[in-house]
Amino acid sequence: MRSSTVIVLGADGYLGWPTSLYLSSSGYHVVAVDNLVRRRWDRECGTSSLVPIRSMGERVQQWQRSGGDDIEWQRLDVCDADALSDLIRRTSPEAVVHFGEQRSAPFSMVDREHAVMTQVNNVTGTINLLFALRDHAPDCHLVKLGTMGEYGTPNIDIEEGFITIRHNGREDTLPYPKMAGSFYHLSKVHDSHNIHFASRIWGVRATDLNQGVVYGCATDETLRHTGLATRFDYDVIWGTVLNRFCVQAAVAQPLTVYGEGGQTRGFLDIRDTLQCIRISIENPPDAGEYRVFNQFTEQFSVLQLAELVRDARAAHGLDTLITHLPNPRVEKEAHYYNARHQRLIDLGLQPHLLRSTLIDSVIETVERYRDRVDLSVLETPNVDWRTGRTAQPALVGQRTSWRAEREAIATGPVA
Repeated sequence: MRSSTVIVLGADGYLGWPTSLYLSSSGYHVVAVDNLVRRRWDRECGTSSLVPIRSMGERVQQWQRSGGDDIEWQRLDVCDADALSDLIRRTSPEAVVHFGEQRSAPFSMVDREHAVMTQVNNVTGTINLLFALRDHAPDCHLVKLGTMGEYGTPNIDIEEGFITIRHNGREDTLPYPKMAGSFYHLSKVHDSHNIHFASRIWGVRATDLNQGVVYGCATDETLRHTGLATRFDYDVIWGTVLNRFCVQAAVAQPLTVYGEGGQTRGFLDIRDTLQCIRISIENPPDAGEYRVFNQFTEQFSVLQLAELVRDARAAHGLDTLITHLPNPRVEKEAHYYNARHQRLIDLGLQPHLLRSTLIDSVIETVERYRDRVDLSVLETPNVDWRTGRTAQPALVGQRTSWRAEREAIATGPVA
């Protein structure tokens, strides 16, 4: 058991909360940090988690009542550089796990306000963190959640962060080229460049986890009590395609595949995300080393996922239709996709595979909370990449500036 301090930024989120519990149960002193803006975005978007979630204060108290070690909860905005620096100085963390970013591609594509807010929140917050680590915890290990979406879908194998290039008789190993598909994904690309720069110039220890799409919401820790549950998003702004398919099947709606459904991505179980975070912390890089792990366990196309859900339902005697809709995103319908993901496995990752998890975890969760499904948030397509047109017009222009957004965070209710 360990007594080292780990800060989890974005601790109120889908992954941040179970990560906080998991690290706490592994013996770390966890400082859980969030500005709670995600809950406010839910209210503005008219969306909500299928699984009911408690306030952060209630969650932390329930964890202690359930036998967990103390988690220190602090409301803080990573775009507040002074507050973030004070936190790093006070806690002297061994590691910082950085989930504290706006994480929806559709949200970032609604209009100019949403694109600017996404980039300011994500890029500025990460730069603030890098300066805080340089000045107050230079030996701290930054574990940053990136995304496989940084790479896009090149017609060559995707390496883990770097690629060796031979050109005009010379050779060098360089960062793998990026071809992001949204303003959200672009913010992650900018993060990667900034972190790599800080490692080279200041000696920051950093692990960039280019994560695939995560599914599931049940972990050993969240299953201790319903008050410890994490989010399950299924709408077209925040939800993943697999979650949407499972909810559509549960309420007898067709599974809506965008375009031909040949779009292929990497996927992993939420329990594997927790493993990857712990493995990264316990195997830190050297000072000044910037490393990239591609964090996923399997690859599926959108159509393959729809067929998996349909077949799982058919095994229980239930018919499910698959329909195709015009794709609101600008992306290749069919493409080569072969991404390397060996480094975490070499360090000990033991994957949970989707076919053995789908019925036990995702579909079971949907069935349990089927009466909470809001059919209106399943309307598709929602945000059009080309025009920003959305089925929720109230989203368009709802923020006058990112500064107003920061003020709203600072003065909003504590949930």
